[in-house]
Amino acid sequence: MRYSLAMSRAAEKCIELGLFNVCVVQKNDTKKMYAMKYMNKQKCLERNEVRNVFKELQIMQGLEHPFLVNLWYSFQDEEDMFMVVDLLLGGDLRYHLQQNVRFQEGTVKLFICELALALDYLQSRRIIHRDIKPDNILLDEHGHVHITDFNIATMLTKEMQVSTIAGTKPYMAPEMFNSTKPTGYSFAVDWWSLGITAYELLRARRPYHIRSNTSTNEMAHVFKTATVMYPAAWSKEMVTLIKKLLETNPDKRFSQLKDIQDFPYLSDVNWDAVLQKRIMPEFIPTKGRLNCDPTFELEEMILESKPLHKKKKRLAKKEKDTSKSNSSQAYHLQKHLEMLQRDFIVFNREKVQHQHNETQEHAALANCRGMHKDGQNNNL
Repeated sequence: MRYSLAMSRAAEKCIELGLFNVCVVQKNDTKKMYAMKYMNKQKCLERNEVRNVFKELQIMQGLEHPFLVNLWYSFQDEEDMFMVVDLLLGGDLRYHLQQNVRFQEGTVKLFICELALALDYLQSRRIIHRDIKPDNILLDEHGHVHITDFNIATMLTKEMQVSTIAGTKPYMAPEMFNSTKPTGYSFAVDWWSLGITAYELLRARRPYHIRSNTSTNEMAHVFKTATVMYPAAWSKEMVTLIKKLLETNPDKRFSQLKDIQDFPYLSDVNWDAVLQKRIMPEFIPTKGRLNCDPTFELEEMILESKPLHKKKKRLAKKEKDTSKSNSSQAYHLQKHLEMLQRDFIVFNREKVQHQHNETQEHAALANCRGMHKDGQNNNL
């Protein structure tokens, strides 16, 4: 099957989000729509973001789950790196909070269950997301949650903890700033972030007064002295659950799926039905307009060297300008671009799934032949 990517003028309508742009694309044969994020290589180099992009790609290529934004394809051309992922049309939870949506307890209860399943899956893959927050939780058109943005996620080796401070301060767990415990932190930090997020969804404000410019010492003081207020209108069960997620001691915090499943408040949950998205959310996003037209054709891009509209002339001009410059800076930039081109990881989930299915079919066939042969031997 030949893949290419003929791009249309819809590129001009894409959303620009700092380091990257996001567009809607459509695959010709299946007519399935995706979101495509593309990042300028030179900008990534200048901002020292290449390592994070590569790490995100490496992590996402090994993941697939109903409550994640899954990666389907990754590829590159001379100028950009591309990531094609699930298209979620329901907006992120931050957007809905800004629209003054007041999430009901039943809605947040389901969100917690779905996110707990996603975190359990990440934990089984030894991955800490480190940036769980409303901004990084997208809704599909039916109202189910999906975790996105693995840009600062990290993968643990066995029996290892992490000590690097990373994340968004208002959602970061106390142990990430604990100088008296230099051993680091582990998966429990994501469950703390889940607790902060659940509280914010219910109350439209966070439980602790922490901002992005709050110092480490100030944060440590807040965690030691602040009293979290829980509205009387909340059920006692929900309050207790959030308190368990916001336990400052990570050893006592709810930090695995079993903790959630064994909690009496969630004893009536059909977890198989949750995983299969058979539990209908109470909050369903209003179907709005797409931010860009689905006129990119994903049937033509993955092996095409210059996929973006009008790139050919721009790249030719860039090459001409570079040839005129003999500066050391231009030389080193070109060398780094060449290394980036060499090390980039191309990915095609459809191809991986096809190979996996073929392997299973061959194994099943070999097993049947073995059983048939054993039967013949028994009849001798």
